[in-house]
Amino acid sequence: MPSLKDIRNRIKAVKSTQKITRAMKMVAAAKLRKAQIAAEGIRPYANRLQETIWEVSQLKDVTEHPLLEEREPHNVMVLILTSDRGLCGGFNSSIIRTTEKFVKDNSEKFPEIALSIIGRKGNDHFSKRDYTIEKVYQDILTKPSMDKARQIGNEMVALYLDSGLDALYVVYNEFKNAATQEVIVERLLPVIPEETPDTSEEGLEFVYEPSQEEVLDGVIPLYVSVEIYRAILESMASEMGARMTAMDSATKNAGDLIDRLTLQFNRARQAAITKELMEIVSGAEALKG
Repeated sequence: MPSLKDIRNRIKAVKSTQKITRAMKMVAAAKLRKAQIAAEGIRPYANRLQETIWEVSQLKDVTEHPLLEEREPHNVMVLILTSDRGLCGGFNSSIIRTTEKFVKDNSEKFPEIALSIIGRKGNDHFSKRDYTIEKVYQDILTKPSMDKARQIGNEMVALYLDSGLDALYVVYNEFKNAATQEVIVERLLPVIPEETPDTSEEGLEFVYEPSQEEVLDGVIPLYVSVEIYRAILESMASEMGARMTAMDSATKNAGDLIDRLTLQFNRARQAAITKELMEIVSGAEALKG
C-alpha cells in the first residue's frame, strides 16, 4: 500500500499536469476561432471556382482540356494532411487509418501509389513503413498561406501535365465543429466539374475572353491550389478543435483522479491516526496492569 508521502506526491504531480492541460485547452480555444473563420471564409471562393469550371467546360467537350481528361490511373499521388504536434486526440490516427485503407483498397486498381505529406506526424508514421514517399512539405502549418499552397498545387499540376501523374487525391480532416471532424478523401486531378444547383443564370450566354481554353488554363490550376489551401485551413481548424476537446477531457480526468487520490489519502491518514490511538490506548492499559 502506498505511503502518505507517495500519495501526496502523486496528487501534486497530477495537479501540475492538470494546469498544463487546462492551459493547452485555452490556447487551442483561442486559436480555434481564428482557424474556423479562415476555413469557413474560403469555402464560398472554392465553390465558386468549381462552378466556373463547370460553366466553361460545358461549352465544349471536357476531354479536350488535359486537366479535365480522365486517363488510366497508373501513377497516383495521395497528399496527406496531418499535424506537426500530438495531443489532439484521434486527429492524426484517423487520417493515417484512412490513408492506409485507401492504399490497401486500391492497390490493384492503382499499380503505383506515392505519398506526399504535410505534417510531421504523418511523416513519422509512414517513413517507418513500406510506403513510397514522394515528398514531405516542411513549414507549411507554422504559417499557412496561399503562396505555399500554390507552390504545392503548381508542382502537382506540372507532374500531371508531364504524364508523370495520372491522379491526385488529398486526405484531410474537414472541420464540422469543435468536437467533430470528418475525414475527407477528395480527388483533385483530374478535376471533376460539378454542376451548380444555382439556376438563376440559366439560359444566359457568356462571352469568354481571350478564349475558353485560356480561361480553363488559368482557372483550373488556381482551383487545385485553392482546394489544397482550403484543405490546409480545414485541417488546422480541425486540429485545434480536436486538441481543445482532448485537453478538456484530460483536464476533467485529472480532476477525477485528484478526487480519488485525495479520498485515498484521507483514508490512509485516518487509518494511521486510528493505529496510533490504538497503540496509545494499549500502552496506557499495559501501564495500569
